[in-house]
Amino acid sequence: MRHIAAALLLLLLATPALAIDEIHRKKAEEMCAKASGYLIGKQDPASGGWSTPGEGDKQPHLPGITALVMSGLMMGKGAETASGPVLTGAKYLLNLKQPDGGIYDRMLPSYNTSLALSALCKVDLPQAREAVPQLQKFLRDLQWSDKSDPASGGSEAPKPVGKDHAFYGGVGYGKHGRPDGSNLNLFMQAMQDSGVSAGDESVQRAVVFLQRLQMLDGVNEMPYAKGSRQGGFIYATVESAQSVDGRAGQSMAGEIEETLDDGTRVSRLRCYGSMSYAGFKSYLYAELPRDDPRVKAALDWIAHNYTVTENPGMGSDGLYYYYVAFARALRAWGAPKLEIKKADGTTEQRDWANDLIDQLATLQNDDGSFEPQKDRWMESDPTLITAYALIALREASVDR
Repeated sequence: MRHIAAALLLLLLATPALAIDEIHRKKAEEMCAKASGYLIGKQDPASGGWSTPGEGDKQPHLPGITALVMSGLMMGKGAETASGPVLTGAKYLLNLKQPDGGIYDRMLPSYNTSLALSALCKVDLPQAREAVPQLQKFLRDLQWSDKSDPASGGSEAPKPVGKDHAFYGGVGYGKHGRPDGSNLNLFMQAMQDSGVSAGDESVQRAVVFLQRLQMLDGVNEMPYAKGSRQGGFIYATVESAQSVDGRAGQSMAGEIEETLDDGTRVSRLRCYGSMSYAGFKSYLYAELPRDDPRVKAALDWIAHNYTVTENPGMGSDGLYYYYVAFARALRAWGAPKLEIKKADGTTEQRDWANDLIDQLATLQNDDGSFEPQKDRWMESDPTLITAYALIALREASVDR
């Protein structure tokens, strides 16, 4: 009996805990059912994809949106009833597979392929299973390192660089000429979802880039992080390919004043919500210890900037993307509650999953879709943001 009890205890410790009560669990399930119904109704019957270009439209396909919808539909209750749309969605993705191994259409190879890998690795379809190692290789080839493949990704291919280069370990859109934290977030999610180990060279290279996004003196050796004690993450190590020698860094949230150890007031790039939760989550996927200074600093930033009403530092820009990063990061952390730190110095225990469910409930429309908040980063597309919301709700409410 002792052995059984010990085994059960280990199982419980290994299962991420959820800060959620039964009322909120039921509420989340109802919201998910409505969101799933809306998304299934928006599938293009001709192609099997979502948010696809209309007939005669010369705009490129963005298979990443279809992959996000599929990922949401495959989580939790209702997955069986969504199996038909998921399988046709998978065939749509596979039809966009390029000769270089990626899944994209003329642009955004890393963004689209990462999302496609996260979806296809969960699909019970022989062609999908066969595609997984090819997609993993394609993404590794797109990562900036000494092993980058300039033949992958078309015009957006990376160039081989050494570890001392500001781009090393990162993944980007390509068209901007430099990697960024958002694409690296999706890359790390795809590797995690498809079973790539934390010890894989691509994951360890990603940690190098993540450190250069973390505003933490002593961890980040880049000039823009000197003296910073924020602990959160910014967007990129440079503003563009042309500014690589300056190593100025880039944050979508502008700058903030910090006081250095000698009392000097300086402007530093401001950390913000979506990138900080994504960076924290990626450290956990790389299996950094919970007491690692990098992990502790990121968690401290989260504790000081906790909210579900906005993307901290960005307001409503990228709000639904933020909700996904928020839910996945705190799910990966595994604590049933989060201790937050208020401006007056006191602390409070928050049921993060309940908070998120309540907030998303204020944004859901009667038809199951979610209300756009801003046009930026394609978040005016109700299909995209409903997929984001569905994933966030599932992360906050589904036991595994």
